[in-house]
Amino acid sequence: MGALVINHNTSALNTQRNLQVVDKQLKSNLEHLSSGEKVVRAADGPATLMISEQMRAQIASVTQAIANSETSVSMVQTTEAALNEVNRLLISVRQRAIHAANEGANDDNMLMADQLEVQNALASVDRISQFAQFGTKKLLDGSNAVTGIAAGDGLAFIGATEETKQSPAEGYEVRVAQSATQATVIGGKSLTKEVIDSEVVLTIAEGGRTASYRTKEGDDPRVVRQMLQNAIDINGLQVEIGITDGKDANGEVNPEMANRLIVKHKEFGAEPSFTVNSTMAGVLSPAVDKLHSVNNGRDIEGTINGQLAYGTGRILEGAPGTQADGLKVLYRGQTKEDANQPVGRVSVEQNSLIFQIGPNAGQKVSVALGSVNTRTLGFNVDNKSGYRSINDIDVTSAQGAEDAIALVDKAIDDVNVVRATLGAVQKNSLEANIRSLGINHEELVNSESVMRDADMAVEISNLTRNQIIMQSGMAMLSQANQSSKNVLSLLQG
Repeated sequence: MGALVINHNTSALNTQRNLQVVDKQLKSNLEHLSSGEKVVRAADGPATLMISEQMRAQIASVTQAIANSETSVSMVQTTEAALNEVNRLLISVRQRAIHAANEGANDDNMLMADQLEVQNALASVDRISQFAQFGTKKLLDGSNAVTGIAAGDGLAFIGATEETKQSPAEGYEVRVAQSATQATVIGGKSLTKEVIDSEVVLTIAEGGRTASYRTKEGDDPRVVRQMLQNAIDINGLQVEIGITDGKDANGEVNPEMANRLIVKHKEFGAEPSFTVNSTMAGVLSPAVDKLHSVNNGRDIEGTINGQLAYGTGRILEGAPGTQADGLKVLYRGQTKEDANQPVGRVSVEQNSLIFQIGPNAGQKVSVALGSVNTRTLGFNVDNKSGYRSINDIDVTSAQGAEDAIALVDKAIDDVNVVRATLGAVQKNSLEANIRSLGINHEELVNSESVMRDADMAVEISNLTRNQIIMQSGMAMLSQANQSSKNVLSLLQG
């Protein structure tokens, strides 16, 4: 039996300590139930808090990325709608050009009416280019394109993509180690009178088309060249015929090297090729009646900004992953004697539209929108009327109408390429991204819920348990306090 004391009531202290523990648990139960979270403060679960807060940041970012993508879809649809109207106007212009080309049935008044309608349609295209916008952002005035300019003899800017980085102020340096060449063959035998009089059959095949000419007695080398060239032009082969003059590097004439046929592909590079054949060995083909394939053309080789670039014909393109990724330049010159000397520089201004479609840095998609101004559409199309773009077309003459058709066709193709690009971005990048982010958002919320959300049934059970323990503890504290009063009964005797 323990001693009866009054200075210290250890039973009451023990009961009070347990009551404090239960009281703290009760407060925690109330916090979890009122907030709906099982981790209210870091002390509830430091690791869980850190991970779940990172998830909350990601969830908020995914939510915003979905909103960004939806806004971007709206912008793309607005742009595509404007381009659709431009395309409709260009089709109308083409229809007027077709009507104007019907020279036999048109009079001056009809042609003037066609021209007025063409001018009106082109003015509408310019208005769309100037005024199409999303909010206050211009869409088709060229301010959202990748533009460039080349400086250097024989060097020209062809184009760039959304991946091309903006160049420094001095531009990207272009160096050419090997200029592009054409597939070429030079006959091994001169076109002497004896060769020509023997009625040699000369045959050239290119791109699935064939041209041939049989020499005739009395022809001279120039006639043979011209007649073979005529056959080539009629059949649409992409080759041209020349004839050697026999001069060496010093300008001296070697009769044995003169009057040999030269067949050269019009296009540069390693891919274009053709075949030749002659019924006399050496005139074109080395062997009699045996096809000789000519594919000795070479692609341009060089670097852009000191980094790897790929050559196709005379076009040099920056390699993927480089600063000049997607940049294309055309070089018409020859290889410099000093390969360390640049052939020129290209300045690139990157103004592509950039859409942040992901929850993290770098998760973007870009699209370039060029100008649809009539001064840029149908640009660089060969025509007899000298039109530089569809802005210049005049259908009041038959030739003008014919040339207008070619320029408008190019303009329609240019517009449709942009529309197709926008459609691909909307379908494959933006809308697919929205669906993917929706699933991602759902899974993130679910994971964050597992970590942070309180199980209400468990918390209520714990609350009830702790309330009962609290009530029991209060009763026991009363009993512990009663033990000290027993000493008074002894004193009262």
